[in-house]
Amino acid sequence: MRKAKGCVFCDIAAGKAPAYRVCEDELSMCILDINPFAQGHCLVLPKRHVPWWHDLTDEETVSLFKMARHVAKSIMREFKPDFVCMYARGRRIPHTHIFLVPTVGGDVLDRFFNALEGVQESPVKLAGLRRPVIFREVAKRLRKSPDLIAQRGAAAIE
Repeated sequence: MRKAKGCVFCDIAAGKAPAYRVCEDELSMCILDINPFAQGHCLVLPKRHVPWWHDLTDEETVSLFKMARHVAKSIMREFKPDFVCMYARGRRIPHTHIFLVPTVGGDVLDRFFNALEGVQESPVKLAGLRRPVIFREVAKRLRKSPDLIAQRGAAAIE
């Protein structure tokens, strides 16, 4: 496991820092967030130090998201929220972590994302991003990316 000096998640994965562990496998682990938005708020993280989720190996990605799905189902069963909000971060603590937050209508996370969506839908600058010509150009650029070409092989989308 590659570790980063001073990374709290690396210390937790190595057993050098305390955490409320929920589950783990060879590549990933799930812990309770120590600053929860709600009961059951979990973090799913790779054991290897990887700042950004898109830099995970395929095996780590499968492990991480499979674990996130199973934990989310457990959260739904045990805490009965409307849904489990999932988002990935790595900015404040530069070690990929997926937030799993039990969410109900009107709670702090619901209000935050509703406000964010309001911002996304209203400004003139962002409105320009919704033009069909822009969507087509963005999709075309992404389809030409070597990462996607390698992933899809001969199954090109035009």
